[in-house]
Amino acid sequence: MKMTTIFVPVIAAALAVAVGYQWGKKQQPPAGVMQAGGAKVERKILYYRNPMGQPDTSPVPKQDAMGMDYVPVYEGEEAAGKTMAVSPERMQLLGVKTEAAQPRQLARTLRVSAAIEVDERKLQVVAPRFEGWVRQLHVNTTGQPVTQGQALLTVYSPELQSAKREYQLALESGQNDLAQSALQRLRNWEVASGAADQAAPSGSDNLVLRSPINGVVLEKIALAGARFAPGDVLFKLADLSTVWVQADVAEQDQGVLRVGQPARVNVDAYPGAVFSGKISFIAPVLNPQTRTVRVRVELPNRDARLRPAMFASVQLTAQKSPAAVLSIPASAVIDSGTRQLVLVQVASGRYAPREVKLGQRADDYVEVLEGLVQDEQVVTRANFLLDAESNLRAALGGMSKESASASAPEVSQPDHEHQH
Repeated sequence: MKMTTIFVPVIAAALAVAVGYQWGKKQQPPAGVMQAGGAKVERKILYYRNPMGQPDTSPVPKQDAMGMDYVPVYEGEEAAGKTMAVSPERMQLLGVKTEAAQPRQLARTLRVSAAIEVDERKLQVVAPRFEGWVRQLHVNTTGQPVTQGQALLTVYSPELQSAKREYQLALESGQNDLAQSALQRLRNWEVASGAADQAAPSGSDNLVLRSPINGVVLEKIALAGARFAPGDVLFKLADLSTVWVQADVAEQDQGVLRVGQPARVNVDAYPGAVFSGKISFIAPVLNPQTRTVRVRVELPNRDARLRPAMFASVQLTAQKSPAAVLSIPASAVIDSGTRQLVLVQVASGRYAPREVKLGQRADDYVEVLEGLVQDEQVVTRANFLLDAESNLRAALGGMSKESASASAPEVSQPDHEHQH
């Protein structure tokens, strides 16, 4: 009985010492820093962060739902709570690549679909100003090449013959005023030269209409023996020595366009061939249905390789920044719709999300207005995988935590009391 009385206080004291030791060890900061004199100075722990990168912190040591210890965040290392660590094996598996933010002169290339059209300034129609009939066709196929002055068709017109006869009689009788009046009528019909050539008594009653340009026949409306009225189009001709390339540029891209800007044209019919031209016209109005602006590029076509209605693509290079600006690859930007983020490499295998403000964009790079400084490394490849993996971890951790709380709500009560 005496031995029992002696051992009970001893055991109680030992248990008290052990509990006190464990409690003191748990409250003691786990790490320190060495000063120049060799003395070890303990660092102040600000809080503990979730080991899986969730936005969850604790003022005291704790474990997550998976049994992992929360990571201490020391004074002066607040940013560490926002970083994510990736092992070398994981980096290699994901193919993580980084590139430094550097000053660059940004240039942008627009690529738009286009179609080849006839140069409207070199279109001609053959449309007599008098009534008549087609006697004979000298050019009778669409697409046939013609030269200036070449006979297209022979026509007969009673009205024209009457004016020619009046002109001839006035010349023979010496009535100059009447002759001039008849000749003016022929000039109004744009056949004065033909009438003069055929004014002799032995001249034919027919008139030959000739091509006004060098070109090709786009349309042949005239038919042998058919009647035509004044103004009826009998032939449509086009000079294809130059053609137009008509492209529609999106509304947001029209700010980089200017007349005289060089353009490179690729045609589906000639893979690998590049045709060089310049912008000759930018439409002053926007197409309200497609929200595009029409841009015209002129191309020489001396060898007649380019044909109207061919499909093409136009490349327009515009210098957007006259001076170098801080920029990063466009692939480094993670756009959530409301803000833009990049993953910055703060140490080997450790990355931190950083919100940035972006400016003008080029082909492969984008200007950074705020959020980065020169030479900072940003993830350019696998950044979406890293971001998705981090979000997935956070979501799974949150689900596990909710599940644990639902199955054992009494476990969180002691921590809650300890925090208060």
